[in-house]
This record gives sequence, C-alpha cells and structure tokens, in this order.
Amino acid sequence: MTTLEILRRAKEAKGAMALAGPDVKDRALSAMAEALEAQAPAILAANALDVEAARGAVSEVMLDRLALDQGRIHGMAQGVREVAALPDPVGLVLRREVRPNGLVIEKTAVPMGVVAIIYESRPNVTSDAAALALKAGSACVLRCGKEARRSAAAIAAALREGLSAAGLPQHALGLVEDATRQSARELMTASGLVDLLIPRGGAGLIRACVDQATVPVIETGTGICHIYVDKDADLDMALDIMDNAKCSRPSVCNAAEVCLVHREIAPAFLPRLRERLVDERAARGLPPVELRLDGEAAAVIPGTPAGPDDFDTEFLDYILAVKVVDGVDGACAHIAAHSTGHSEAVVTRDEETARRFTALVDSAAVYWNASTRFTDGGVFGLGCEMGISTQRLHARGPMGLAELCSYKYVVRGTGQVR
Repeated sequence: MTTLEILRRAKEAKGAMALAGPDVKDRALSAMAEALEAQAPAILAANALDVEAARGAVSEVMLDRLALDQGRIHGMAQGVREVAALPDPVGLVLRREVRPNGLVIEKTAVPMGVVAIIYESRPNVTSDAAALALKAGSACVLRCGKEARRSAAAIAAALREGLSAAGLPQHALGLVEDATRQSARELMTASGLVDLLIPRGGAGLIRACVDQATVPVIETGTGICHIYVDKDADLDMALDIMDNAKCSRPSVCNAAEVCLVHREIAPAFLPRLRERLVDERAARGLPPVELRLDGEAAAVIPGTPAGPDDFDTEFLDYILAVKVVDGVDGACAHIAAHSTGHSEAVVTRDEETARRFTALVDSAAVYWNASTRFTDGGVFGLGCEMGISTQRLHARGPMGLAELCSYKYVVRGTGQVR
C-alpha cells in the first residue's frame, strides 16, 4: 500500500475514532497490550533480523536502542496499559462562559484527526505513539527508520489485533513500511490528509521536517542538555547527578552532553569528575566517558581538547564536553548560545543562584539539583510520551494526551441571533 493510500484510509477512520467513547478506546488499548505480549515471539524474531542487519553499521549504543527483549516488550505493553488508565482528554471542557444573552460557550478538547509520526530506530516508539494518538481520539500513521522496519511491522500487526477486538477500524493505525526519503516527503507534504506531523529523531530528521513540511509540525528536540555545577554545589551530589545524566543511558535525548563548571571549584571538582566517569568506570569494565575539554578544563585534568563543534553536538554516546565558566551568568550565556532548548540543570545549594538559573534558561525543562534524565512523559505523570517538544507554541516539553488534542468552541443557544 502506498503512503497516500495509507493516509487516505487513516482519514476515513477519523470519524470512528472521534466518536469512540473512553470505554471503547480503553478496551482497545488493553487488547493492544495483550496482543503485544502474546505476539512477543514474532516481534522478537523480527527484531533479531533488524539487529543483525544493523550490526556493524551503527554504534553499540544505537544498537541498544534498536534491540528488544522480553522485558522491553513487557515494558511496551505496560506503557500502553498506563495510557489506558489515564483520564480521557477528549471532550474535556477547558473553559466555560455563559454570556449575558444566554449563550453557553465551551472551549472543548477535541482530537487532532490524523497524526503522522516519523521516527528513527526505536521500536518501542511504535507502541507508545500509537497508544497516545488513539487514546486522544486520532488515527495515526507511523513511519520508522529502515533499521527497525521489521520490528515496527510486527508490533503494528499486534496492535491492530487490539483495535479489531474493540470494534475499531484497523486502518486507524497505519504503518508506512517504505523507509525511503520519498515516503517521508509524502508525509511532510500531505496537506488535507495529515493534521499534525511529529518527527522524533536526530537533528537532520527534525530540521528536514521543519524546513520541508507543508503540514503542521511540532518540533521535537535534539537534546544538547547542560548541567552547570555551581561554586556552591554539593560536589558529591553533583557527581551523582552528572554520572546519572551522562551514563545511565547516553543514547537518549535527555542525557547530558555538556558539563559547565564554576571556575572557583574547577580544581576540586574536575579531578573527581574524571575519576568518576573515566577511571572508575574503566576499572569496573564499563565504557569510560571521553571528556572533551575547553582550555581551562584541560589545564586541570587530562582529556581530549574540545573541537569547534563539540559544544553544539548531541553525542548520544559516552562523550561529554566540559567547559569552565565564571558563574551562573556565564553558564546561562553559554546555554543560550548552544542549547537546543530541551533540558538543563543547575547543581547548587544557593537558592538565589538556582532562581536566577531557572529564570534565565529558556528550555522546556529546567532542573535544580536533579538529573536531566527525568524529562520523560512517564516520569512526569503523562503516561508514555509522543516526544519532547522544544518549541513554544501549543506543546512544550514531554507531549502526553493533552498535547495531542486541539480544541474547538461548542456554543449552545436557545434561538439567539445577532
């Protein structure tokens, strides 16, 4: 089936999805979760083929993002169940006004219609995106990267079983298996068929969608996330946060890519940072972090000299750019110049420094004494997320059900005329 045929069938399903009540959608989601677990052998077999084909062509970190196991499939199913358990956003009255002439005006949440998602090689996005879009009353059309195409097809097949079990049209969930750039361009330019396009992936994919799309796009973010260690930081806390933000899962968008260190504590902190992220990890047989250091940091500890692009790169790997700054204002100025607007953190015991940092840093999530790794729909209580929006219009930060709805004004009268 061609991309346009998939989109037309999804548009045909819009009405059925808009009319589906909360109970019907929740039954479908529960059946989708059960089907994921029941079809785990087929999904794992397809994923094994994807992983084998990608081995040697992508990094080990990216291979980890692609690989599934029984536990990850269970996690995908659990994510779908968590979405089913969330309150239904459709029909929620956001504001109600009764005018002097008796008109009742209700600003009401409604489905987007057809939501298209272009994403790269993370198979779990297939179930996350489908669950959120369908719970929000929309049809959805998914297009994954070529590395995950077999996995995505097997997952989508299981999810469609759940839709059918609840009496909803299977073509409310479409999967574009053509992984060429042509299919991406067709989604970007399908005016009248796509009501919202959401790209999830690297900077190149997102920029292509923003630049080329003729349909509405929500810009999700590459994550050049910064952690600023202030002169008044608890250094043990700062090391724990830095270790978690960089090393717990370096291939995700909320992992830290840059550490900014106040000049006054650089001589004390940087050697401990190197010991924690490089020496101790190597001694435990873990991948050490490559530290890419600016001139001042390099005068304190050994590492790789930072290149001209290192403070503007989402490494998604065990690499950390390190810079010494003269204080909170210097940290904020650096972030303003280099951040992608995703997530930034300050580690300090000084409340005024924290207040200044959180006021000046213009990112979707700003942390005080916590890891950037918390920027996640599930952690924020939204269920599994559609992505992290780094724009300011309509949606910002983790995008859950509310962000996948639009609204319209439903006006009730008793014969009023103007």
